[in-house]
Amino acid sequence: MGTTQLESVPEPKYWHLRTVLSEALDSEFTVGEILPNERDLAARFGVARATLRQALEQLELEGRLQRRRGVGTTVAPPRVGVAVGTEQHAWPGASDDVWQPADCTQAVPPASVADALESGRDEPVHTVRRSRVTHGQPVAAELLYIPQSSVPDLSAIDAPSGAARARAVLRELQRLDLEGQESAVELGSARADDAKELDRLPGAPVLVVTTRYLADGRTAALSVATYRADTCRLTFGDSGGVEIHQDPERRAS
Repeated sequence: MGTTQLESVPEPKYWHLRTVLSEALDSEFTVGEILPNERDLAARFGVARATLRQALEQLELEGRLQRRRGVGTTVAPPRVGVAVGTEQHAWPGASDDVWQPADCTQAVPPASVADALESGRDEPVHTVRRSRVTHGQPVAAELLYIPQSSVPDLSAIDAPSGAARARAVLRELQRLDLEGQESAVELGSARADDAKELDRLPGAPVLVVTTRYLADGRTAALSVATYRADTCRLTFGDSGGVEIHQDPERRAS
């Protein structure tokens, strides 16, 4: 491999390097191939390693590269289209078989979840953990928070824990009349537990889809689903319409 020096350009050097690297990925590398180490890449393009890392991080964010434990940086496969909503609203677990229930616990949720559920901050809720696999690879992990008031008859069910308990909670939830659901998407970073489940490094870019399920004029359940940003292209419903809302408080913070 020869040495390629970057020309002087008005745009940030890391961004120009990202473009050059992207072209190299298309012409010189194949899916799954491991890139040379940072020292060799920085020498090839005549840039500092800090600049190289910025470009690599950008390409990872765009889904062109993957960092894998014990392997290194590899060329990523094309993103997989993942449907996260349809025009026909349904309770979680009612009509989809792409999510696999893993466990269900009863504990006090994070304060932000308690506020969204309009429950007391010290009130335990049912937390169903589910995972989603597409084409043999993990693409999403979900925490579904359900207040006890949404599943009042659950105590009579003999399913103390695990996937059986999760399925029981979902069945009880479906007894309510679903009035609608609201979803929001934002870019985030993988927490340690999500990263382990999704086979990513902590801090890797993820897409967080938060969905409120409404019944009896209140939030009957809250889903927080974490998708791999490097492999997923989210699709919404049959119409493909997506609303983008800017939060003034977040923008100002």
